Amino acid sequence: MTGAMVQDTQTGREAVPDTMRGTVDAPWRIGTRGSLLALTQAGHVRDELIAAGQQAELVIVKTAGDQSSAPVQTIGVGVFTAALRDELAAGTVDIAVHSYKDLPTAQDPRFEIAAIPARQDPRDALVARDGLVLGELPAGSRIGTSAPRRASQLLALGLGHEIVPLRGNLDTRLAKVANGELDAVVVARAGLARINRLDAVTESLEPVQMLPAPAQGALAVECRSEDTELVTILSALDDAGTRAAITAERALLAELEAGCTAPIGALAEVVESLDDDGRVVDELSLRGCVAAIDGSDTIRASVVGSLADAAELGRALARELLELGARDLLSDPGDGSPVAEQSDDSSNPSPMENIR
Repeated sequence: MTGAMVQDTQTGREAVPDTMRGTVDAPWRIGTRGSLLALTQAGHVRDELIAAGQQAELVIVKTAGDQSSAPVQTIGVGVFTAALRDELAAGTVDIAVHSYKDLPTAQDPRFEIAAIPARQDPRDALVARDGLVLGELPAGSRIGTSAPRRASQLLALGLGHEIVPLRGNLDTRLAKVANGELDAVVVARAGLARINRLDAVTESLEPVQMLPAPAQGALAVECRSEDTELVTILSALDDAGTRAAITAERALLAELEAGCTAPIGALAEVVESLDDDGRVVDELSLRGCVAAIDGSDTIRASVVGSLADAAELGRALARELLELGARDLLSDPGDGSPVAEQSDDSSNPSPMENIR
């Protein structure tokens, strides 16, 4: 690490060298949003660090996205991560935990994704009234979703459902079904799993119906690039298969974005295959799709290759999708800004505070 001095503005503790962090007197400070989902995700990282002999605490950070009711597409890329990164850059926190799909695709050289822990089930989940599955919801049913990707793929199924824009944390979204305002909502299954609400799921949507967002279900554990000792400590939380899958999916997204906001789905999975000598080897299977926002057209393609070539697999599949006509489905938001899909989560405004 750098040994730079960092002032703890929340507790009034005397600044300590970075090399002394991870102790009882100076725990690693993990920045997180204040929602139940965000706190649960960051709490898992904290607990893993403590189990490894490092002391850590959570620091809640307000974000502009949490305080806005505007659609995510209006707010812009990275709205839920910018505040965390600001605190990380300022030295107020040492680690930030993000839902990986919230991160802009462009890498920020100030920071290092030191760990991508094992991914939760990346599928989307339907939460519907009366325990119904998607095919049982009658035409005209009102389904809430925050994501153009989900909306377009739902419309492409041709079931005649009405798609309703949706914001709010997971409890707020589930409540809209319980109180009859909506017939169903579609959210990330991983979020429900993390807050122990899988009991609410009436159907887990298979990728053949709905490809998840790139990096859905994965966490990004980020720190400052210069904090090399912390990078090493956090790397113990990394899952190699998940990192390869996320690398491929994000490379596909980056290749396709180019200022566009088309609904994009991608899912990479580690699969077993046989090499030329008949030996079992791991390979990476990647599926991707681009859909028209109104559901009128969906273009899908897939590729299989080496885990070591994850990024190139993503780029190659994106190029294939473009050759198949995906470019015609891409649309510009009007300000030239690329927009990646955001997490199924927004918290109430919270003051910055430390949670052991």
